[in-house]
Amino acid sequence: MAIHACGHDGKSGLTMTKAIDPKRWCEGRVHALRQWTDKLYSIQLEADVDTFTAGQFTKLGLLIGDEFISRPYSYVNAPGESLREFYFITVPDGPLTNTLIKLESGDPVQVMRKASGFLTLNEVPAAPHLWMLSTGTAIGPFLSILKTAEPWQRYQRIVLVHAVRHAEELSFAETVESLRNTHPDQFEFIPFVSREDTDFAIKARIPAAIEDRRLEGRAALEITPGNSQIMICGNPDMVKSTQSVLQARGLTRNRRRAPGHITVENYW
Repeated sequence: MAIHACGHDGKSGLTMTKAIDPKRWCEGRVHALRQWTDKLYSIQLEADVDTFTAGQFTKLGLLIGDEFISRPYSYVNAPGESLREFYFITVPDGPLTNTLIKLESGDPVQVMRKASGFLTLNEVPAAPHLWMLSTGTAIGPFLSILKTAEPWQRYQRIVLVHAVRHAEELSFAETVESLRNTHPDQFEFIPFVSREDTDFAIKARIPAAIEDRRLEGRAALEITPGNSQIMICGNPDMVKSTQSVLQARGLTRNRRRAPGHITVENYW
């Protein structure tokens, strides 16, 4: 289980050094900054990074004052796309994200050349149905995976769940719509909005909606050990609670030596 901070850049996990190793880092250039809400942004970069696997993360870094500050962020783009996109949330005392949102086209950003992480399909066994459960900015790696051909070749049905507090936080709607149009018989997108009423989203937490089977009712699919692979990416509380609910129904953690049904990554 990987734990990496992709949603904010508080003190925990910061890397600060004055030296930038060109073997580990390359200089990218800002192509565009997209603002989704007052706190949610994604940055698109042109950067000559090493080949990565959809679902992995890298690090972005900036020299701020006399300190080089870096944080891990997942790729939203597929490996074959030329623009590298990263989705993040700002916090009041976050030095990196609050500098990133002030950058303009052409400004430099350091990108770690080699990606990391195991939230990838080559770690997930075959099954008829693939469920991707995410909260907040953790939808990013799932979008990267879904932009590739592999999931559509391996799974009969794919359900993407994105849980947020407010409806305006359901970013990347155009990407979701494109997936729906391209794979109408395979793909289902189910939004969760916990703090306001809508006529389209489930108002609940993901574990509760699995426990009372609202999620399965909405998808018209049943989650069982025999037909389901579950990928979970989000805040640690959601990951832990969702895993517990699934294990109570007979699903097990997926491990290389003992393949199961649940693949997780904490995203904090």
